[in-house]
Amino acid sequence: MNIKNQKSLLLFLIFSVFIFFSCGKKEAPKENKKEEGKELKVWKIPNVDNGAEFYFSPDGQYMIGNAKLEGDSVHHVYIISIDGSYIKKINDKGEDACSYYFPDGKKIIWTSTRDNLDLPRGIWSDPRNYPTGAELYTSDLEGGNVVRLTHNKYYDAEVSVSPDGKKILFTREIDGKCDLWVMDVDGKNEHQVTFTDEWQEGGSFYLNDSKTIIYRAWQRKDEGQRGMPMTIFTIKDDGTDMKQITHDPGTNWAPFPAPDNDHFTYVRVLKPFNFEIYIMSLKTGEKTRITYNKAFDGFPVISSDGKLLAFSSNRDKPKGVRELAPYLMDISSLGIGPKN
Repeated sequence: MNIKNQKSLLLFLIFSVFIFFSCGKKEAPKENKKEEGKELKVWKIPNVDNGAEFYFSPDGQYMIGNAKLEGDSVHHVYIISIDGSYIKKINDKGEDACSYYFPDGKKIIWTSTRDNLDLPRGIWSDPRNYPTGAELYTSDLEGGNVVRLTHNKYYDAEVSVSPDGKKILFTREIDGKCDLWVMDVDGKNEHQVTFTDEWQEGGSFYLNDSKTIIYRAWQRKDEGQRGMPMTIFTIKDDGTDMKQITHDPGTNWAPFPAPDNDHFTYVRVLKPFNFEIYIMSLKTGEKTRITYNKAFDGFPVISSDGKLLAFSSNRDKPKGVRELAPYLMDISSLGIGPKN
């Protein structure tokens, strides 16, 4: 859910995603069983032992995300190299959350409470208590030239940038209601995309056409229950052509598009409490499971060349430790890179 307090994240999800439901009578697409149980090559990014939700730079050599490293009392936004040799804190005021690169690789956008320290802290992992002081900021790659884009004291987070570099996509919560919003890269021309009273939308990203958005949503009636099913949708950024993509019962969460403009990666929660990462085709609906580990595997993203998948996991932590760390997987064999 673009959530940065990892302990709260796991507790929230484990106790809130396991009542299953059916989203219609459409027959579920077949699941690809090829090489079931086998993972592609996976390795941990060194020197980052407590961090999650990292997104690739356009050149694939760096990532931006949230971490709580030595000296940090809360999570802050960091840029790291994929080999772990470079680590740069971008902001040190307030608490930080969701972050992303602009497609030119020269600027970044991130969420922070840095200017609303007088407001209640809230809980990034609890939609009933999101931080109301979360605002959106841009800066250079060193954390300089900071520009504040939002000034409303709502929850503005779960942010990304369109591939053409013209639009910022984010989630805004007003009076407990989450919707997708879009604005120009200078913060102007804010407009709401979703207006569904029954659904809570978020975790959104543009496909390569810079018009179609993929996102996850849950129903408000399920919020706060011991089960919170989630569904993946697409929609145009003018609010038209909304389509339900997943029809599996239970949790379908954290979608991120592949550069081939067909596939996307996402998380399914398998019984009893197993968070696993899948690849799915928007055209055929075929699903392929790519992680096989009893630990938490979440927040999957794909590099712009389609060769690497990054995700957050506690798979190498001692039993009972819920802190997440960033991992990489070589997915070059899947053939989901850019198409000519």
